[in-house]
Amino acid sequence: MKRYLTIYAELWKNSVVREMSFKANFLLWILVELLWFALQLTFITVIYNHTDHIGDWSKWEVVLLMGSSHVIQQLFQAFFLTNCTQLSELIRTGKLDFMLLLPISTRFIISLRQVDLGGFVNGASATAVIIYSLRQLGHVPAAVEVFGFCVFVVAGVLIHYSLLFLLATVSFWTVRAQGIVWGYYSLFNIARLPDAAFRGFFKVFFTFAIPMLLVANVPAKLLVAKLRSPLEMVLLLMMMVVCFLMSHVGWRFSLKHYTSASA
Repeated sequence: MKRYLTIYAELWKNSVVREMSFKANFLLWILVELLWFALQLTFITVIYNHTDHIGDWSKWEVVLLMGSSHVIQQLFQAFFLTNCTQLSELIRTGKLDFMLLLPISTRFIISLRQVDLGGFVNGASATAVIIYSLRQLGHVPAAVEVFGFCVFVVAGVLIHYSLLFLLATVSFWTVRAQGIVWGYYSLFNIARLPDAAFRGFFKVFFTFAIPMLLVANVPAKLLVAKLRSPLEMVLLLMMMVVCFLMSHVGWRFSLKHYTSASA
């Protein structure tokens, strides 16, 4: 464990050096993400100018939900997104062959070799929106609720990582899979919506097949005391384990059928 922590610390140092080498690009992407988040909050404000509730969600509860979703998205982007999207390039260029020879876990180095520092800045802005929403709601969450929120945010990040990594392994057969990977990333827009807005097939699909509705709704509901039973929390944790196991099986299966770029 100490060895892997030391390696990861070095990966962080390399990421900081890389980001600071292109400061303008680093700041520009932070600005773009902030503007995009502000635009979505404006959209919700426009909707609530014409209605008081979406299902049983009030305006500030939905704003808090969007903040929770954005925190999860930005943490996922900070740790995993860039690395998962580059798997197809590693296969196409033969760099994966080199990584397979390294005396460490190949999945570890592929998944965590780069860190997007801008994601932490944008995640902090989303956290500020959550805190402001709680003030508007007049609700002060208990310490156990805040702790549970953090646990479920981590669970949501791991679900997104597992599913995206599983989709990225399609590159072993198609060489390029950026379309599939970025297509999944676009589904984050669904995670920002309250689950009460969905019915029938779509609610079942985005709860069990691709659990977009769980990853943000459960932590947000916990924070504002909207959870009616612990089953949703248990389901989120179960989906985290299932998705990670699926991604591991998919990764091992892909490696067994990989013949290397030079074969």
